[in-house]
Amino acid sequence: MMINRKYAFVLFLMLPLYFLNAQSGWVEKYIMDEAYKSKIISLAKQAMIEKPITVTNESSPRSAGGKHDFFSEGDYWWENPASPDSPYIQRDGMSNPNNFVAHRKAMIRFSQLVGTLTSAYLIEKKKEYAEQAFKHYEAWFLNEETLMNPSLLYAQAIKGRVTGRGVGIIDMIQMIEVAQSLRVIEKALPGKKKEIAGVKSWFEQYLSWVTTHPYGIDERNAKNNHGTCWVMQVAAFAKLTGNKALLDTCENRFKTILLPNQMDENGAFPLELRRTKPYGYALFNADAMATICHILADRSLWTFSLPDGRNMEKGISFMYPFVADKNKWTYPKDVMYWDEWPVAQPFLLFGSVAFKNKTWLGTWGTLERFPENEEVIRNLPVRNPLIWLKM
Repeated sequence: MMINRKYAFVLFLMLPLYFLNAQSGWVEKYIMDEAYKSKIISLAKQAMIEKPITVTNESSPRSAGGKHDFFSEGDYWWENPASPDSPYIQRDGMSNPNNFVAHRKAMIRFSQLVGTLTSAYLIEKKKEYAEQAFKHYEAWFLNEETLMNPSLLYAQAIKGRVTGRGVGIIDMIQMIEVAQSLRVIEKALPGKKKEIAGVKSWFEQYLSWVTTHPYGIDERNAKNNHGTCWVMQVAAFAKLTGNKALLDTCENRFKTILLPNQMDENGAFPLELRRTKPYGYALFNADAMATICHILADRSLWTFSLPDGRNMEKGISFMYPFVADKNKWTYPKDVMYWDEWPVAQPFLLFGSVAFKNKTWLGTWGTLERFPENEEVIRNLPVRNPLIWLKM
């Protein structure tokens, strides 16, 4: 039987997706053991009675924004002991427990709840999980009394210095599982087409802001994990909204900016290793890079290599021994949260899918999948692996 050349070409383009799905199947079976499913359902039952909490539930007198504006303060900035009215001073790597983080915590909670409910929906196929999740979407994106404005003008402010910064845009990575969850549950809610379109419109507005505002440009051009996380969040939101131009932008920046400028010949991320928390930052950047590759799986970023051989497989191979046995770490220990890492790092999971590496997956399976430390949770925006295997 002869196959039309046009359709043969289409089939050729679909092959990467076919093989990705075939590979992710064995991973899905591995992670969906009874203990995992039981934990998810238990968390989902609690999530079924949780009410939405958005940025309008709490405010700070130090915010220059309004009721609907996200506000946070730079983690490593502290009160000046010389005078309480002086501008804050920096202590790199040391988080100030007195800074305003209520909005960030609310966003993380939002992500956790919808991620859990979406995972439970995939396990039990009960529509009520999707319906409960969407109540939170309506509160954050549609309800005029409780919604968040689609920008981060006042993120990671510093008292006495700035009302907001481009680096604050990294707080928005907490929304990537919100976007991914919607891609899953929208099929379960055919009666919510108008409302779902409204949520997608919110993300379109945010994408317009983060790709044109000076803060967004600054964050995009950051040379370390901040630049990586700009691409990661834009890729996730562009995937949700079907913005091909921005998906092209993300692919291009990975190939021409992130990989060439951040990874050395050994597969390490030198800019992260120079920080006061080198282990945590190296894990974090590896997770973000791998998540970009997973989101853009149909663009073959996993197999992309620079002329000198630098690629994501080399990056994972560099970090893997230090995850499998942390005692092998040859760099300085982190000044905070050293004992809390590693957990079930997404780069091992996504890498095992891409390269069908059962050793990486086996190690991932021995690590904590449900961390409770707030700092770890904040730096682990991919927390529900099941929803990411349903691309």
